[in-house]
Amino acid sequence: MAKDVEKRILELRKILNELSYQYYVLDKPSVSDQEYDRYMQELQDLENEYPQYDDPNSPTKRVGGQVLSGFKKVKHKRAMLSLANAYNLEDLRVFDQRVKEYNPNPEYVVELKIDGLAMSILYNHGRFQQAVTRGDGEVGEDVSENVKMIKSIPMEIPYQKELELRGEVFMPIKSFNALNEERAKNHEELFANPRNAAAGTIRQLDSGVVQKRNLDAFWYYLPMDIEGIKKHSEALAFFKENRFKINPYTKIFHSIDDVYQYILEITEKRKSLPYDIDGMVIKENDIETQKIMGNTVKTPRWEIAYKFPAEEAITKLDDITLSVGRTGKVTPNASLEMVRLAGTKVQAAQLHNADYIKEKDIRINDFVVVRKAGDIIPEVVRVLKEHRDGSQKPYHFPTDCPVCGSKLVKEKDEVDYYCVNLDCKARVVESLIHFASRDAMNIDGLGDKRIEQFNQLGFLNTVEDIYLLKDKREQLLMLEGFKETSVDKLLKAIEDSKNNGLDCLLYGLGIRHVGKKGAKILADHYHNIDNLMHAKLAELEQIPDIGNTIACSVVDFFNDEANEKLIEKLKQFGIKMSYESVKTTDSIFSNKKIVLTGTLEKMTRDEAKAILAKLGAETTSSVSKKTDLVIYGKDAGSKYDKAEKLGVALMDEETFINELNKYEI
Repeated sequence: MAKDVEKRILELRKILNELSYQYYVLDKPSVSDQEYDRYMQELQDLENEYPQYDDPNSPTKRVGGQVLSGFKKVKHKRAMLSLANAYNLEDLRVFDQRVKEYNPNPEYVVELKIDGLAMSILYNHGRFQQAVTRGDGEVGEDVSENVKMIKSIPMEIPYQKELELRGEVFMPIKSFNALNEERAKNHEELFANPRNAAAGTIRQLDSGVVQKRNLDAFWYYLPMDIEGIKKHSEALAFFKENRFKINPYTKIFHSIDDVYQYILEITEKRKSLPYDIDGMVIKENDIETQKIMGNTVKTPRWEIAYKFPAEEAITKLDDITLSVGRTGKVTPNASLEMVRLAGTKVQAAQLHNADYIKEKDIRINDFVVVRKAGDIIPEVVRVLKEHRDGSQKPYHFPTDCPVCGSKLVKEKDEVDYYCVNLDCKARVVESLIHFASRDAMNIDGLGDKRIEQFNQLGFLNTVEDIYLLKDKREQLLMLEGFKETSVDKLLKAIEDSKNNGLDCLLYGLGIRHVGKKGAKILADHYHNIDNLMHAKLAELEQIPDIGNTIACSVVDFFNDEANEKLIEKLKQFGIKMSYESVKTTDSIFSNKKIVLTGTLEKMTRDEAKAILAKLGAETTSSVSKKTDLVIYGKDAGSKYDKAEKLGVALMDEETFINELNKYEI
């Protein structure tokens, strides 16, 4: 009897998975809704009666209802990079020339750039294992339970080995319109566009909400090597074989001019598509060429996103206001009569700086053209001077800070004005917001509004105050909307932030000109805060990618007595002041510039690069007189020939592997 029950349960799961694939991926339903519901009800009844056959990937688990307490942070096995942008044919031709330096006869795969939420999903032994958002590219959030609610994503696939693939979760326009109609009936705030709706949905703690909103997904990238797949187009075919949904508008071209013609064709169809797109993505098809071209810190060199021209709108500029950032930089902003732009309501826009206002002769009461830069940030593009009627007033940039009244300073060779008062309330609040932000100390629950609220109540006036909030637990519990769970969660997030590395702290301190990358470089070079605090200007300037501007900022920051006291205080709180960089082993590869070429059989090229980095080498993508060594595998081509011509040392894969065996890595 038990075997018969198990057999029927497995049979029903197989039937329901196949019917879901036909309906949600192929768009070819083979049975009525009633028949599908009958199978589902039978399976639910059997699983309820025989819980020993429970399976987290069962079709019955895709009806929602699980309530999560939060989302766990997950480090990506392989970084999820962003894309470089092209805006016209000339940009595409520059990209084309770059690719042709590596592959004289490129083949381009062109895909629609879906306007949604980037996602990585993992499978093992043919079963769905995890779904992780892009996050900052290195660390995302585990949203597996919500992604299970997307019916086009299979829970089981034919491929039985470990598999990771990347794609875009989105909300179809039909689902978006239905959602906003429902919200309007309930007098709830409407979502601005499908992208915002998809992002808001995937972060719902109740998977039942996600299930009702009918999200979908397309898959477009395989970030790992799989035997037999040598082209991106073959990876897409592999996705299809394994029941994943790929975009039907994907095409292959051999000429960048043909690529551009296809872009123009899709531009015409854009508004009639059942989902939003914000551009097209062009990829070199050959995976070996992709590996040779490699990536910058942020973007792959072998693909590019063509962005559609920004949508523009005309509106009236009612006023110009100023905001003060954490560095004291004063930024002018336009207050506008509300206008809809790229699916969102716009009532404010960037004016960049005083010179920008002067050059464009922007006046209060002017009619202006507004657009979204990169479809995200609204900016005033130009003034419609022909609409002036005499009521327009020229704008004179103030000499005093709008928040604290201190004199503004404009530094030599800079266009921006600064408030140099360190106690300026606006600077304090913005500094605290930056310190707690995701890319800095990542204190979950301490966002912009909460920091502003705590500042007004006198709880937060300095960075040190963040780590003293635990002493105000009882006062926090008395605030409206604060319960024991939320307060304790916030205090735990503050305590957890003490374990972040030195790179997070340096970025969080808001040292002028030191971005996330610069903070990581400094942390990796000096290993702890004391070494960095005693670093000399000339020494800092010699670090690659640092230079004079950043070096001067770092020296000035640590020469400030107030900052020295801040560091000492943070040490007392137990905040981590060190950075564990990758340990380098001395080897024959140490301090050498190395190029990898051809197909390596014992490891992937990325694995070889990682090993060489541990052995103190720097891998580069092209051969020159400065190259110390070329390591080559099967079918080595032009780089091997160039190395021979220049007299650069050569090493085959077998010798390379034998050499690696000498070291503990």
